[in-house]
Amino acid sequence: MDKFVITISRCCGAGGTTIGRRLASDLGVSFYDKNLLRLASEDSGINETLFANADEKLKGSLLYKVSRKVYQGELIPPESEDFTTNRNLFNYQAKVLKELAERESYVVIGRCADFILKDHPRLVRIFLYAPFEDCVAHEMQKHSIGKREAEKYIDKTDKYRSEYHKYHTGHDWMEMENYDICINTGAMEYEKAVEIVEFHVKQILEGK
Repeated sequence: MDKFVITISRCCGAGGTTIGRRLASDLGVSFYDKNLLRLASEDSGINETLFANADEKLKGSLLYKVSRKVYQGELIPPESEDFTTNRNLFNYQAKVLKELAERESYVVIGRCADFILKDHPRLVRIFLYAPFEDCVAHEMQKHSIGKREAEKYIDKTDKYRSEYHKYHTGHDWMEMENYDICINTGAMEYEKAVEIVEFHVKQILEGK
């Protein structure tokens, strides 16, 4: 089978990582999430800690919320003072995603991969969501926290993901027309969601 990439965007508490890992395992391909930071660090020579801290710095930035730095594929050279800026750290993650797509099939969580890899000939973009109450219950169990804390965590996380996506892509994160498959994971067990995703992924890939 020709190389393919499955990108998963997800609301907090919708089971994206769990479903993504199972999907990758069933399909016999690699799974990437935060391990991309290590690969981007190795590729650029920039300390991995800077990558890990970049998003945290952006979360509270007013500039981040009102401006746009839509990814164009550029890389800032090491001799530039802007080499380790948050923008360039994102660019190196994007570079790694593209190079991986040339070598192998994989499933990736987040990182605006649906936009970065939009020109890939065998790309399937998935969005997972669930009713807020289901997301709260999931996060309460996952992190062993109370309901109010889970609600605040979900609100903060989804707000950040939306702003992050808009900042780097210029697109709204929850515009369903930007995805090939959208699934309400609150309506079924995760195993069933994986089955549905696998079925539709195969249908889409057979048509490409």
